[in-house]
Amino acid sequence: MPRIARQEKPLPANRLTIRLDLASGARIGPGKVALLEAIERHGSISAAGRELRMSYRRAWDLVEALNKALGTAVVSTATGGAGGGGATLTATGAAVVAEYRAIEREALATALPRIEAMLRPSRG
Repeated sequence: MPRIARQEKPLPANRLTIRLDLASGARIGPGKVALLEAIERHGSISAAGRELRMSYRRAWDLVEALNKALGTAVVSTATGGAGGGGATLTATGAAVVAEYRAIEREALATALPRIEAMLRPSRG
């Protein structure tokens, strides 16, 4: 039987992680934004939590923390029942995701040359 070559995992690209520390003391970072994106994909807080390997309670607490920090709902929920419930991002929730990802892209574009320079061997 022929041997199957083991595929090596590609090395991750250099990246930058952004966390916004708001004047209110609230924080918005990659975890909360990923949760909002998963809620939008699945239409469900519980399904989003499962995808991200967190309990429904943890997912709900993160959504509530965002609601409190921003003073408005980031997710709109429909009560379950025979047809099931659901969740969608509000305009505020969608804006949080879009603006966070824009900040992330712009910061990486600025930081990447410096990250690469930092990793280059010294010539002196």
